[in-house]
Amino acid sequence: MLKSCMSAPPAGSCDNHGMPEGQEKAATEAEASPSPANGEAALKLADNSRTFTFWQRMQIFLATWVGYFAILVIGRSLRWEVVGWENWEAARKIGKGLILTFWHREIFLATWFWRQRGIVVMTSQNFDGEYIARIIRLHGYGAARGSSTRGAGRALVEMVRALRKGADAAFTIDGPRGPRFVAKSGSVLLAKASGAAILCFHIVPRRAYVFPRSWDLFQIPYPFTRAAVFVAPPILVAPDADDAEQARKLQEVQAALDELRRRGDAWVVAEETPDSKIENRK
Repeated sequence: MLKSCMSAPPAGSCDNHGMPEGQEKAATEAEASPSPANGEAALKLADNSRTFTFWQRMQIFLATWVGYFAILVIGRSLRWEVVGWENWEAARKIGKGLILTFWHREIFLATWFWRQRGIVVMTSQNFDGEYIARIIRLHGYGAARGSSTRGAGRALVEMVRALRKGADAAFTIDGPRGPRFVAKSGSVLLAKASGAAILCFHIVPRRAYVFPRSWDLFQIPYPFTRAAVFVAPPILVAPDADDAEQARKLQEVQAALDELRRRGDAWVVAEETPDSKIENRK
């Protein structure tokens, strides 16, 4: 299994057990380079149709800039380790775009790691979704406004169009309100409609603050901590997949994310155990 370390761009530190030179170059270039269809200006995504009160707009404004700078400052300090980058390369070779699929609690870390690629993310139309959409736009994403409970059809149409224009897409697959770690069908539906590959990933920080009252146990990593990204093999959905096949593919997505989370938990334990850490780096 490929196990590697790389720093967040443009530069940073990396342990000496890195990936082979060619693969390290490919991974670094993929992380640093924006997508050809970069941002909403190129894709002309629709704005949020929901209106907010003056007080809500003020809160959204403050949350947007606090969130943007928090991700920028903390993200620059993190040290990254990547496991399974060859799966990203395999998915990219399919040539029909990627549907990045991950858990809602990882938004902070994922926003920094995948930034400036023009990835289109389904973002809910509610209050929380509004400031999240504004934060990710500032980091080079597009926001298709909708969720599993409101506006999902329109958002999926926009994401299909984005994929066909060369952008990638992303889902927080248990959002917007859970249940936590239970995958919903958005990625499977989008893969069937677009032919794009589902690429499940999991990001885990060594040390983070966890919001105990949030439904997803949302995480914000501590500055200068290590973080690991685990990437699963791509999942394809046939354009003529019936309901039973779609259900099987959803189970495959769930199983992939569960396995990545298990590996992430093991990585944290190994990071905290000096003997295990040494053994893993032989």
